[in-house]
Amino acid sequence: MADFYQNGIITTLHNLAQRPIEDMEAELLGFSRQRPMALILPSLYSELEGPALGPIVEELCQVPYLSEIVVGLDMADEKQYRYALEFFSCLPQEHRVLWHDGPRLKALDAELQDLDLAPRERGKGRNVWYCMGYMLATGRAESIALHDCDIVTYKRELLARLIYPVANPKFNYEFCKGFYARVADGKINGRVCRLLVTPLLRALKKVFGEQEYLQYMDSFRYSLSGEFSFRRDVLTDLRIPSDWGLEIGVLSEVHRNFASNRLCQVDIADRYDHKHQNLSLENDDGGLSKMSIDITKALFRKLATQGHTFNTETFRTLKATYYRIALDFIETYHNDAVMNGLSLDIHEEEEAVEMFARNIMKAGEAFLTNPMDKPFIPSWNRVTSAMPDVFDRLIDAVEADHKQFSR
Repeated sequence: MADFYQNGIITTLHNLAQRPIEDMEAELLGFSRQRPMALILPSLYSELEGPALGPIVEELCQVPYLSEIVVGLDMADEKQYRYALEFFSCLPQEHRVLWHDGPRLKALDAELQDLDLAPRERGKGRNVWYCMGYMLATGRAESIALHDCDIVTYKRELLARLIYPVANPKFNYEFCKGFYARVADGKINGRVCRLLVTPLLRALKKVFGEQEYLQYMDSFRYSLSGEFSFRRDVLTDLRIPSDWGLEIGVLSEVHRNFASNRLCQVDIADRYDHKHQNLSLENDDGGLSKMSIDITKALFRKLATQGHTFNTETFRTLKATYYRIALDFIETYHNDAVMNGLSLDIHEEEEAVEMFARNIMKAGEAFLTNPMDKPFIPSWNRVTSAMPDVFDRLIDAVEADHKQFSR
C-alpha cells in the first residue's frame, strides 16, 4: 500500500485503497458526459509486432468512457499502414491512425517545414505533436491521456487512474503526471531517472540555490514517465522538444503556463515494465547516452530562460557535485533492493553514473557551442496563426488516408 505523504510543491494522488476498476470506470463514464475523454498512443510500427501493444488494445476494448483514440504511427510504409488500420479496427471507440509517413501528412509537413513551423527531427516528440494538433483540430475531447505502447504490464486501471484527475469536473487540475515503481524481474530499473535526473536536480540546487523551478521538478516521483493527462486547452500554447527531452520539456512548459495547484501526479500502477534502452557507452547518438544528453540540455535551457548563466566552470562544478551525489544514491538504492529481496549491480550502476557525469559536460559543451539552436517545436497557436486552415487540412489528410486504405 502506498503512503499518503505529500512531497514537494505539487499534489500527489496515491493509491490507498485498491479501488475496484469497475467502480472507477462507472464514475468516469458519468464524467464523460460533461468532459469527453480521449487517448493518444504514439507508436512505432515495430510496436505492433511486439509483445505489449496487442494486450494493450485488448484492455482498451473494455474501456467504456473513451470517446476517441488517436494513434500516431511512425516508420510505416503503405502495407504496414494498412495492417495498422486492421490491427486497431477492433477498438469500439472512435479512432484514427495518423500515418506520419504517408504522402498526405508528409506533404503537409513539408509545407510547415518551409515555414519553419514543423519538427526538425523524427521521434516521439514529433509524433506526439501531430497527435496533439489532431486532437485540437477535432475538438471532440476535453480531457486527454497519453501513454506509451510498449508497456508489457499494462492493465486498464493505469488509464483510469491517469485520466481521472483531469476528468473529474470537481477537480481543478489542468495536467497530471503518472508515476510508478520501475521494478521488474527481481531488480530496480529506471536508471536515467534514479541515477541522472534526481541527483542532477539536487546538484543544480547546490550550485544555483533552492530555485522554485528546481523544487517543482524535484517534486515528481517519476519525471521521465511517458504517461500524462491534460485538459485540451493545455495544448494550444505548449512548446515541446522533439528529442529525448520531451518529458522534461512538457513538465517545464506546464510549469511556465499554470500555477502549481493546477498540476498533480498520480500513482497509476503497482507494477510497470516496458522495453529497455541500452546504456550505449560508446555511442552518444543512441540509447541512454543520447537520452541523458538531451534531458540534461533540456534542464539547462529551462534554467537559462530564468536568467541563469552557464560557462565551462559552471559545468565542471556541476559535474563534480552531481557525481558525488549520484554515488551516494547508488548505496541508497542498493540497500533498498537488498531489503526487498531484489538485485542491483553496483558495478553497472557506477558505470552508468560515470557515463552520465561525462554527458553532463557534453551537454554543457553543446549548449555553449550552439547558441542559435531551436530545440522546441512551435506551439499550435503559432502554427494556426501562420496557416489558418492547418487543422482542416490535417483532418482532411487523416480522413482521406483512412477512407482510401481501410478495407
